[in-house]
Amino acid sequence: MPRHKLPPLPADTDLRRLIHFSAGDGRIWLAGQRMLLLHSASLGALRRELMQSVGPEQTRRYFTRAGFAAGERDAALAKRVRAGAALYDMFVVGPQLHMLEGAVQVTPLRFEADPQTGDFHGEFRWMHSWEAEVHARDFGIQDGPVCWMLIGYASGYTSAFMGRTILFKEVECAGCGDAHCRIVGKPQEEWDDADELASYFRPESMLRTLQDLQTQVESLRLEIAAEGDRTRLVGQSEAFRKAYALLQTAAPTQVTVLLSGETGVGKERFARALHALSNRADKPFVAINCAAIPHELIESELFGAEKGAYTGAQATRPGRFERADGGTLFLDEIGELPLPAQAKLLRVIQEGEVERLGATQSRKVDVRLVAATNRHLEQAVKEGRFRADLFYRINVYPVAIPPLRERRDDIEALARAMLERFAALHGKPVPLLSDHAYDALRGHDWPGNVRELENLVERAVILARADRVVDAQDLFPGMAFPPGIGIDVKGQLARHRTSALDCGALLDQLQHCGEGIVGLERSLLHEAVNKTGGNLSAAARILGLSRAQLSYRLARGDDTEDRTS
Repeated sequence: MPRHKLPPLPADTDLRRLIHFSAGDGRIWLAGQRMLLLHSASLGALRRELMQSVGPEQTRRYFTRAGFAAGERDAALAKRVRAGAALYDMFVVGPQLHMLEGAVQVTPLRFEADPQTGDFHGEFRWMHSWEAEVHARDFGIQDGPVCWMLIGYASGYTSAFMGRTILFKEVECAGCGDAHCRIVGKPQEEWDDADELASYFRPESMLRTLQDLQTQVESLRLEIAAEGDRTRLVGQSEAFRKAYALLQTAAPTQVTVLLSGETGVGKERFARALHALSNRADKPFVAINCAAIPHELIESELFGAEKGAYTGAQATRPGRFERADGGTLFLDEIGELPLPAQAKLLRVIQEGEVERLGATQSRKVDVRLVAATNRHLEQAVKEGRFRADLFYRINVYPVAIPPLRERRDDIEALARAMLERFAALHGKPVPLLSDHAYDALRGHDWPGNVRELENLVERAVILARADRVVDAQDLFPGMAFPPGIGIDVKGQLARHRTSALDCGALLDQLQHCGEGIVGLERSLLHEAVNKTGGNLSAAARILGLSRAQLSYRLARGDDTEDRTS
């Protein structure tokens, strides 16, 4: 079928009038159907519980079927609320309700339907999917689409609307790292993988599934826990994955690794992960910050000293190389080493031997060296502040660790891990972050990188109260929503304006026309009818009225005009 350019979505005023908040009896109504306002986080918690207990396939089935049931109910409403409207205007009640219900922003891309034959082909773009956001927050970027409840809704709504089984498939998903979600729908029999798609709409026994998956789930939990304990790194972003992949490749070798990155990106954590992944994991990991030790003491710290080697050397002391024998030595901020220490370090790397200050014999050491810097060592070499031969020795396998602003997809997972860690450290319950707080974290530039995030989260844990979630103002004191922010008709945050009209100019026109507000109303009514070619239903939607209200106002206005003529 040829594609046609779709008209814009009709005004949803008629739908918004169907929503009624009955605070007196604690109920919310949508055209006679009871609705619930739920935190997306609560559905996310349910999703996590199901994923951990019955696995992703069964969880997908449950959410898909729940969405299907919701779509069927809204389809019954569509033909009633826009009876007599064009087929397209009637059908998009579903997408518009989906937006009003806060599920997703919908943009129709293709709509071809024939109620007589049941033929249907549709394509829609989704933005701000609650499922994609929640799933990515909890599980990271996925390989397959994750908007299961939304797909169920689209399939249930369209199937009920068309009177035959129409199945939608998500061909792009923000939960997979795409810029937005995109869905395609057509009759079940036209899908090549129809059986697989339809399987998610069929009920299955939870008990049987639990019994079948119990052993597998427990095994996976043990594997995941072991991996998390070994690496202690959190991240799913592309930038993180690239750096971590280099780390994994180097881990089983003995190559010297140079970690580079801005202050606070977590270079020591990467070094510890490298050690944990290597065959030296059961040996010592020794770290030293070369910038934190006075230059006159750095050699004794690295290489050790015999008793009496210098004033104050009251006893023989092994250096960091000896303490790390068989394991890994991490030299942080290696660019701060003084030139004499650089020369001795180069000899240790080349010979595998260390000589304590004041000693006459060398000692063999077997150490995996990992260095880190937040400076450009090439420039330091050109300026004579760093030995070129040492630079070439330690720059065998460079790994650049991205700053936090380049791995924003990891911020939420990092924040949750830190919340748990600091809550345990300070003996407090793990607080919850509000959606506004997560938005603020994602929007921050993070000049201090992961270390800055740690400081903010620890402060939030200490100040958190048991009776409320942690909001953006707790993380960033003084932050608030910009003035005039409210909720627009699509359920999105938008700047509030009291009116889009130039009320001053409008008032001047009223003063000079001689007809006042009544004349203005009559002109608006007739303009809307003329604009829609006499279609009273469409004109009523433009004006935010029902068809009956428009007919009454038109008749009243015409009667007034007849009596005054």
